[in-house]
Amino acid sequence: VLEFAVGHLGVTDIIVTGHYACGAVKAATSRQDLGTLENWLRLIRDVYRLHKDYLDLIKDPEQLHRTLVELNVIEQCLNVYKTGVVQRKRAQTRKELLEQGKSRNEVKDGVFPRIHGLVFNPAEGVLRVLPVNFAQRVGSLDHIYGLYENVRYKDIQQLVQDKQQQSTTPPESQ
Repeated sequence: VLEFAVGHLGVTDIIVTGHYACGAVKAATSRQDLGTLENWLRLIRDVYRLHKDYLDLIKDPEQLHRTLVELNVIEQCLNVYKTGVVQRKRAQTRKELLEQGKSRNEVKDGVFPRIHGLVFNPAEGVLRVLPVNFAQRVGSLDHIYGLYENVRYKDIQQLVQDKQQQSTTPPESQ
């Protein structure tokens, strides 16, 4: 689905949404075998494992549940960000924007697909955006997760300048 949406339909924004009062999060934190659901629940348990030190400090069960829901959304956003199809499209759009001479901010804002983490509170009917800092959470591990060379602004700027210089230099006569 992700491959088709990003690679073929050109989807520019991906939304990962969780919700409070989530039965899957509650099931993942209970000690019971739920058969075929275990493959799915294991991902939530892995989120708990990754954030165990922080989560174990939370004594209120409702706050613990809400925090685990939020962390699960953030981790699933990171999982989407690490996929080949997303990295490929982001590298492609970054390169295209840089070659067009866009500024750093225009490049930063224009690279897609963009990934958004949201959490829904059904008790209040409120949908809230979660902050996901990809650079902080994955950037230092680019040597592991980065499937494509990160095209840097200054490298492309140099290439653009070189191309412009070549086009204004008359060809040498033979």
